[in-house]
Amino acid sequence: MVEAGVLKNPIDTSTVVQWFVMRDLTRSNAKMPAYKMLQERGVRCFTPMTEQIIVRNGRRVRCVVPYIHDLVFVCGTRDELDPIVARVATLQYRYLRGRVPMTVRTKDMERFIAAVGITKTPQYYRPEEITPAMRSRMVRIIGGRLDGYEGWLLAIRGSRAKRLLIELPMLLSAAVEVEPEYIQLL
Repeated sequence: MVEAGVLKNPIDTSTVVQWFVMRDLTRSNAKMPAYKMLQERGVRCFTPMTEQIIVRNGRRVRCVVPYIHDLVFVCGTRDELDPIVARVATLQYRYLRGRVPMTVRTKDMERFIAAVGITKTPQYYRPEEITPAMRSRMVRIIGGRLDGYEGWLLAIRGSRAKRLLIELPMLLSAAVEVEPEYIQLL
């Protein structure tokens, strides 16, 4: 719509629910990291978690910790999240060029969360860690818990398990275990 020479955007992006990519600037041993604080406030968020053995009081303890400490995906509108970001000094948006907050398509994020939630031990990879040799074949999953998923079959030397690589472009990838009978080559 053009009115008096000014182009108006028909969709107000401040009221659209999106998955924002955010930074958590707390220390790795903080008692209240951003994902816990957001969950307490009732804000939907996701942080890729992994098991790690840490030493507490001289004892080795298995703990579930964020894979990348400063990475948090938050679902909401800019109108809801801006006041939280303004109040919490250790929570920031990740920006693209031109001060545009990074977002992930809702479909991709929901697919990623569902796949990671199904698997007991997902393996996470940063984009630079995945080599072309690791991507063996493009496959589709027919049946089972991951029915309809498409992606690369992960080839890791010495591994007997078949793993499907599910990606959030330029951010993060997860390898989830797949039963071989459900794999269809593309």
